[in-house]
Parts: sequence; C-alpha cells; structure tokens
Amino acid sequence: MELKRTRTENFETMILSVIGLGLIGGSIALDLKKRGFVSKVIGVDNNTLNAHAAKKLGLVDELMNLDSAVKASDLVVLAIPVDACLTLLPQVMDLVDQQIVTDLGSTKEQLIDSLINHPKRKQFVPAHPMAGTEFSGPQAAHSGLFDGKCSIICNPEDSDKKAVNIVTEMFHALKMRCVYMDAEVHDRQTAYVSHLSHISAFALSLTVLHKEKKDKHIFELASGGFDSTVRLAKSSAEMWTPIFKQNKKHVGKVLQKYIDTLQQFKDLIEEDDLDGMNDLIYEANDIRRVLDQKERNEQETIENSDKIRNRA
Repeated sequence: MELKRTRTENFETMILSVIGLGLIGGSIALDLKKRGFVSKVIGVDNNTLNAHAAKKLGLVDELMNLDSAVKASDLVVLAIPVDACLTLLPQVMDLVDQQIVTDLGSTKEQLIDSLINHPKRKQFVPAHPMAGTEFSGPQAAHSGLFDGKCSIICNPEDSDKKAVNIVTEMFHALKMRCVYMDAEVHDRQTAYVSHLSHISAFALSLTVLHKEKKDKHIFELASGGFDSTVRLAKSSAEMWTPIFKQNKKHVGKVLQKYIDTLQQFKDLIEEDDLDGMNDLIYEANDIRRVLDQKERNEQETIENSDKIRNRA
C-alpha cells in the first residue's frame, strides 16, 4: 500500500529539538535535517561528552539546555531511556506552549499513565520506531537506520489530530510505515519481538562466558551463527534494565512461554524423540515466511517513500 501524504504544515521551516543524542536520537536528527523535514536541529543531552560529540559529528546544529530548547522548538523528540523519560516527559510538557512532543521508547503504558491528567496531554504523541542496533552513543548514529522499518503510534485518539499527523509525517520522512495501536497491545507485542530476543541474547552470552572461564578456547569454535545470536548481548544495560522493569507484566509471561519451549526441546533430546524434534524444528522454520514478508514490506515502504519525496 502506498503511503498517503498528510502534509498540512510547512514542515521545512520547523525547528526540531532532540533530547538524548545517542544512536536513536542522533540518527533521527541526522535524517530529518538531511531530508529537509526540519530547518534546524537543537540538541539536548545531560552527558556533556555526548552533546559535544553530536555537535562535532554534525548531528545537531546547536546545543541548548532543556528549557531553552523546548521553547525554541516546534517539535520535541525524547530519545532517552524509558526510566528517564518517565521523569523528564512531564517536565517537558510543563514547558510547552504549541509545541508537539513525541517519545521513542520501547514501553508505553506507564509513560502514558504519567500524563493522564496533564493539561497539554493532547500535544503528546507516544511513539516507538522499531529500529536500532546493539551500539550506543552519538558515534553510532547513522543515516538510513529507520529506512523501511515500522513505527508504532500508541493511543492516537488521545492526541490532537494535527499532532498525530505531524509525527506520522516525521516517520514517513524517515522512510518508515506507521501502525497505530493501544499501548497495552504494544507493550505485550514488543515483549515477544524485541524484549525477549534481548533476554535470550543476554542469557546465551552469560552461559558461554561462564563456560569460557574453564575452557579458554571455546570462542575459537564460534562462527556466524553464534555471532548473530549473541549480537544483542552487547546492548546497553542502562537502556534495557528499565525496559524489563516497566514491562515486567508482559515480559514475565513471554519469558515463561520461552522457558516452556526450551524445556520441551530438552525433554525431546533427553528422550531421543527425533520425530518430536523434527516437528518442532519444521514448525519453527515457518519463521522464514514471516521474515520474507517483513523484508518485502520494508522494501515497499522505502520505494513508496521515495515516490512521495520525488512528487513533493
């Protein structure tokens, strides 16, 4: 399906403030300026080294403190860990006048609840772009990180329609497609497709590292399969521990299902049940169909985005 334009503003004159200048915030700042969605990017980061690195790398045009940045902006993006966002978002909303605010966090229910009675709630659009890498910091930011990926906008009915349109168009400028869903559904589904994969990588890494203490040459045996499976274990604890805490209701249930499946494999192996193991593996092979469709969707999103930009 071709992306529909919702452009109702002269976005090219907008000023963007990005709070948090790591991989996600830096990459968004870079591409929104590069692709002409905003005219200026202001950066905010309480880590002085990260802030100056982002400025030196050209991710942002100017550095400001929080109050000044919000007041100077048309659009404010929070790209910080979810625990910090719970604290900072209400402060940002207290500062806004007509500004639109969005966040990029991996959990949504608690964050939305924190603003339930805020007088400027309608100017906030909860969002979560489903993209990233295992690296962090402004040095990890790069153009094209979001191309073809999916972004979730949660509870759009609770936000101003104009605000939702502008945030949607922001993601379209990043060559993303948007999906709209309830925050509870979002948190449950991300527990399956994002949070569990990180826990699995952390667990496998720990298992092998404990073995490596006794068998020093074990990593010489590791090849591409191991590398790709544990890649996420390099992810930041500062980012992921708060995610697991905020989404523990769903993560706990999903993790138990995963443990049950591991136990099922263990039982079949111990019982020499080859047919049972084959059945589970064949069933798991169906993931290829899902991933192939995902790849087609991503390519279609990029192509549609390019068509829209060429017509603009």
